[in-house]
Amino acid sequence: MKVSKTTSCRAIRRYLLIFTAISLLPLALIYLVWNEQLQKIKGFEAFKAQLQQQSPQAQAPSSFRYPVLLLNKNNKNKELTVVATGKTKNKWRYVDKDINQTRLPLIPDYAVQTLSPAEMQRVGERMEARRERLRDKCTDFGLDVLGHDSWHTPNTWEFLVNKKYHIIWCNVFKAASSSWMFNFNVLAGYSPSYLRKTKKILLNLARERYPRVSLEELREAQNDSVTFIIARNPFERLLSAYRDKMVFALPYSFHDKLGRSIVRNYRKKQTLLARSANTKYPSFPEFVHWLLDQVKRGSFIDMHFVASTSFCTPCLIRFDMILKFESLAEDQLYLIEKTGLKRVIAPVWRNMGKGGRKTNELQRQFYSQLTRQEMLELYEYYKYDFELFDYDIQEYLLLAKPNESTDNNPQR
Repeated sequence: MKVSKTTSCRAIRRYLLIFTAISLLPLALIYLVWNEQLQKIKGFEAFKAQLQQQSPQAQAPSSFRYPVLLLNKNNKNKELTVVATGKTKNKWRYVDKDINQTRLPLIPDYAVQTLSPAEMQRVGERMEARRERLRDKCTDFGLDVLGHDSWHTPNTWEFLVNKKYHIIWCNVFKAASSSWMFNFNVLAGYSPSYLRKTKKILLNLARERYPRVSLEELREAQNDSVTFIIARNPFERLLSAYRDKMVFALPYSFHDKLGRSIVRNYRKKQTLLARSANTKYPSFPEFVHWLLDQVKRGSFIDMHFVASTSFCTPCLIRFDMILKFESLAEDQLYLIEKTGLKRVIAPVWRNMGKGGRKTNELQRQFYSQLTRQEMLELYEYYKYDFELFDYDIQEYLLLAKPNESTDNNPQR
């Protein structure tokens, strides 16, 4: 059967219309997006004109930012920010929120926290006393002499160097690290609102902006920067790390698997049977025995449990300020004032611990499970942290259980 000429023409016209519509669709989408941005720029211009009418001396903001969703080259939604610059050319551009290159918003005057001149002087004297003690103890223990072990080799691995704001921090985990990781990310350009909402690990975000530095690079940056460390009672820090990484470990995480491994290897040991628990995570004595075995073998020790003296080598790298966990409220205000950052960052206190228990109560509960011998062996590993940063083990020895055998162990 022959198809009529009219029918053929109609089919051709139909296909041409469909082809034309499909071809013009991307152009239509581009037009819509472009028109939307033009409207936003018009809004920026109108706002600037209105602002100048109200106050001729007032300055319009250098840019407006609008959240938008676009498709990237892999056809996945990506949250971006469109920036209307208000300039004649290049009136708008897209900025990835994760790579926020915008200037930091200043904290309003009414929200700035400061110390009085008398308080600043008192904290300054306290900082000097801490530096003097650190120098003296480093010399007493020979830790200021270069060597080949982790105690005598400068370690720059965990230093975060911010050259723009001239501040350097050695990140000791479980010593207000979450709080100051937040601050250093703010100084790196991430907005506080983004940091509060993101599911990404703050340390990973920070390392995108703070690459590891060599010893030479660190010392060069120290010439015009303030370098600080936050010290914490070693046993209190260890208990905080045990609870966070063992008791409350995320299912199937590295620390969850490590805890299960400790249980398998230590739960049936004769010396620990009476102090074991019916839990998937190791009891505190089981954890301590595992840690002491790691020390004896010279094995790698997790960054959350390692001695901060070995971690930051404060006897080999100069620290201008030693903040302490116990006086952090004042100490960090002093640091922020001295670095000129009081309008940029504010004291924050994140990760206040899990379980809602007071520190002293937790210390008694867990350290009373250890024998005096176990306590002294644990002290031997953390001895430099105790001595350099002026902490005392005596209060913990009062909590210790009697040794299971005749107590002929050496005393301090």
